[in-house]
Amino acid sequence: MDETSIKPFQTLLFLVRDWSFPYEYPYGLNGGKDFLERRLQVKAHQHEELQLVRKHIHSCFNNIQCFLMPHPGMKVATNPTFDGKLKDIEDDFKIHLEALVHMLLSPENLVEKEIGGSRISCQNLLEYFKAYIKIFQGEDLPHPRSILEATAEANNRAAFALSINYYQQAMEGLCGGDKAYLKPSKIRERHQVYREAAVEKFRSIKKMGSRAVNMRFEDQLESQIEDMLESYLKFNRSKNFFSILRTPAAMLLMIISMNVLSSILGILGLGFLSFIFSFLIGICTLTLMTWSYVKYTGQSPLLGEIIDSISEAILSGVMTLIVNRYLSPQQATLVSGLAQASRRY
Repeated sequence: MDETSIKPFQTLLFLVRDWSFPYEYPYGLNGGKDFLERRLQVKAHQHEELQLVRKHIHSCFNNIQCFLMPHPGMKVATNPTFDGKLKDIEDDFKIHLEALVHMLLSPENLVEKEIGGSRISCQNLLEYFKAYIKIFQGEDLPHPRSILEATAEANNRAAFALSINYYQQAMEGLCGGDKAYLKPSKIRERHQVYREAAVEKFRSIKKMGSRAVNMRFEDQLESQIEDMLESYLKFNRSKNFFSILRTPAAMLLMIISMNVLSSILGILGLGFLSFIFSFLIGICTLTLMTWSYVKYTGQSPLLGEIIDSISEAILSGVMTLIVNRYLSPQQATLVSGLAQASRRY
């Protein structure tokens, strides 16, 4: 309230149960309105704290109401076997209960919830529920300071969730499941734009709490966005047709190479070594078939990752051998840099 003139909350409803003086103030909203006006009057003999509450309560809520409810009846209050049957409840109570429920839940009376002048979604409201549940779990009533801190944390969490959702939707629109493979540098470029927009969105949302609390959630936001970027890059990399071909290419290279070596060794009369290479050809063939089955069915993804790692190591070894054997040091350095860049991007 020190930072804005907007009232932080919308409606405060005092529900008075077992009202015993309908001849002074009748049941329902009208009687409750008159009763509340008398109760909130500031009088000189009142304690200073009570006067402050009455003076400031209207500045915290857009709308303050009071509803007086009759007693539900002695059968409800004194019968230990009362199980909720309407016939055991006084008619007066049922009439005013229906009026109360209609007032609270009828479509024309429902308004979009706001806290601190900011509209909140169901997801945001859930964060407030979680925060308040924690502080009301103890046996004693929480100190008002604890409620303020819980509200500040829930407020920051709601802003955090809204900003993450903005970034996620933007990235899904750029490189989601239904999008084609994109150049990784393009994703990183747009990521910077979306990250800054998400952080700015977080900062622009009105939040309670100290600067330290806000900065803690802002740091968490930036950290989680960076983690999400890595996930999007990996997912985008999986769409690359040439990336998919790396493993079968490595296996086929091994099969062809060992088949040639096996044939040469057989011609030279080294049958035992030729048999070993033929055996390795069978293992590579079986590995390639296993990899194809894993990719097709989606089962045993860990096994597929192991095969991909082995294939990557084979291709890297072959590339290193070729570079060291046939290229000059300057050419080798250039090719090595290009290979690292391709793996990164």
